Amino acid sequence: MNEQQESHLSNPTVTALRNFAVGIVLLAAFAASAGAQGYAEGKEYLRLRNPMPVETGKNIEVVEFFSYGCPHCAEFEPFLQTWVKAKPADVTVRRIPVMFQPRWESLARVYYVLDAMGEDKLTPDVFAAIHGKGAQLWNEKDFFDWAASKGLDRKKVEELWGSFAVVGKVNRAKQLAQGYSIQSVPTVIVDGKYVTGPEHLQGGHAAMPAAIDFLVQKARAERPKS
Repeated sequence: MNEQQESHLSNPTVTALRNFAVGIVLLAAFAASAGAQGYAEGKEYLRLRNPMPVETGKNIEVVEFFSYGCPHCAEFEPFLQTWVKAKPADVTVRRIPVMFQPRWESLARVYYVLDAMGEDKLTPDVFAAIHGKGAQLWNEKDFFDWAASKGLDRKKVEELWGSFAVVGKVNRAKQLAQGYSIQSVPTVIVDGKYVTGPEHLQGGHAAMPAAIDFLVQKARAERPKS
């Protein structure tokens, strides 16, 4: 509608149209806001019946249960990496590999070997090697060769593979997955009590960062004030 057309309308009509337009804009804004906060317990996230203790002290804990062998975890990885780079300062992220099959137990060792060497930044490369190039990194020799190709000390990698520390962490990961009743991956636990995953969200993997942010804010608000 241009100015000339508007002049032919009575003032009440113009006012009514303007009010209607404003109402539509406000309704759209409200709907967008509601959509952004539209996370319902029992739908987009679950609350653990028995909350688990966190290992991050005053920081809010975000735990991802995953496996290098899981294609869904590989798809989620870029979204997680982006979220981690911008996460709040009072949030600590932990990753725990699950072992739904024998190969995944070996891949759990891969994760803890890299972690012990301070090389967990190679996680995206592990996913790419397995799911993009068909590398069988659950085989010891294949992993040792791959690690060496990334510039890691092969002898150190071999020592860590069977070390007490790595084996102990693998066993601890099994206990935690059982304690949290993990049935699928990727699964994210926020502050030991809220659970979400791509299967709970309409947007799948891409919707996970916003859901995690929501649960972090919720956990922060529920923590006792110091």
